[in-house]
Amino acid sequence: MADPKGFLNHGREVAKSRPVDVRLKDWNEVYVPGSLLPIISKQASRCMDCGIPFCHNGCPLGNLIPEWNDYAYREDWAAASERLHATNNFPEFTGRLCPAPCESACVLGINQPAVTIKNVEVSIIDKAWDSGDVEPQIPERLSGKTVAVIGSGPAGLAAAQQLTRAGHTVAVYERADRIGGLLRYGIPEFKMEKVHINRRIEQMRAEGTRFRTGIEIGRDLKATDLKKRYDAVVIAAGSTTARDLPVPGRELKGVHQAMEYLPLANKVQEGDYVTSPISAEGKHVVVIGGGDTGADCVGTAHRQGAASVTQLEIMPRPGEDRAPHQPWPTFPMLYKVTSAHEEGGERVYSVFTTHFEGDEDGNVQWLHLTEVEFIDGKLTQKPGTERKIPAQLVTLAMGFTGPDRDNGLTDQFGLDLDERGNIARDADFQTNVPGVFVAGDAGRGQSLIVWAIAEGRSAARGCDRFLTGASELPAPIRPTDRSLMV
Repeated sequence: MADPKGFLNHGREVAKSRPVDVRLKDWNEVYVPGSLLPIISKQASRCMDCGIPFCHNGCPLGNLIPEWNDYAYREDWAAASERLHATNNFPEFTGRLCPAPCESACVLGINQPAVTIKNVEVSIIDKAWDSGDVEPQIPERLSGKTVAVIGSGPAGLAAAQQLTRAGHTVAVYERADRIGGLLRYGIPEFKMEKVHINRRIEQMRAEGTRFRTGIEIGRDLKATDLKKRYDAVVIAAGSTTARDLPVPGRELKGVHQAMEYLPLANKVQEGDYVTSPISAEGKHVVVIGGGDTGADCVGTAHRQGAASVTQLEIMPRPGEDRAPHQPWPTFPMLYKVTSAHEEGGERVYSVFTTHFEGDEDGNVQWLHLTEVEFIDGKLTQKPGTERKIPAQLVTLAMGFTGPDRDNGLTDQFGLDLDERGNIARDADFQTNVPGVFVAGDAGRGQSLIVWAIAEGRSAARGCDRFLTGASELPAPIRPTDRSLMV
């Protein structure tokens, strides 16, 4: 185990952020490069080696957290990396983007600040890349079986890598012009620089995975033709149907879905544009939705030079401590101040947008809202609280309702949907169509990146068993457990 008195001798320290006035001038990650390594050994020593590591329950991937904490404490980075990769294909993604339900389940967190599991994780993998410990794992022999993976987000990439390493010939189909899904075009550069995606793709290419960009299954290539071409298919197309706001004025210019706005900012960083076609520069920006996607819009608007940024949330402001109905070790809904919120702007809770108001040219200028409250369990508008705020750019970041139904993918395959509109599947992640599997948000609904990777790995195991009659890939991780979703 790590230092048995580590949690007594050392307090919690987290990664240091660059000053706001500095980081707003660029799109680099907000954290000070290299700030974790001097402190990470002591932070890893705070892991208590508790008899029952509840962090395992908190992590959908089943990460071996006490084991790699011990190796990090001893600064045995190669061993730490091996243990980290035993359950997680892409720890550099989760170490930057995951909200860390493992830390909410940390036993030390009962009466002290939890172990900085996420910071230890990202330190291990960054050190592994720097040391050359992350190498392609080329299969010893090929099975002769072929698999198509639809979607190149975390679920699709995890499934593809696992199946490739099992010896199958895998091709990943992505409708965008670059591989990565929402990791590429939904996550701003300041949260995760795309170099982390690029080098994983190169690793996967070296292992044998093939990538096909600019091809949308259902439109550019019929699903039935894809099914004939491959022995099995894994659908990891995500939950991409954005929840809309059908109020008067929605059609005004300047009102956009978050996933119309964020990808363009990322395309600027890729060199596709000099400036974004949808820019917040000099505008009063309103972000509707209080989650992580909304925070991404806030940080993007700051960097584009917005005149003001206001984020609206229909629900009440969460508390800073666990609510009684969210006891340890569950993942609580707490008030969070992200790096984007540190950079400025206003957050307004318990409000509902009634309509938008535009100018004579059809450009949005004002957003009208009213306060709401819960009465008999229902959100009700409070009379006399109506007001309007300036809004020259509005982004809708209210979540997603399911996989794309307009491109014909589900209908062409003949897939059944569940009661929530997601693609139905069994315990092996297989749909009602033999040989067609589904992983990630397309089957689970909007969820966390750790769930996407876990489901990608589990779907790969089910697919491998279908192709070979048996599987040596890791067993699925609680495929129906939704208790840790946010």
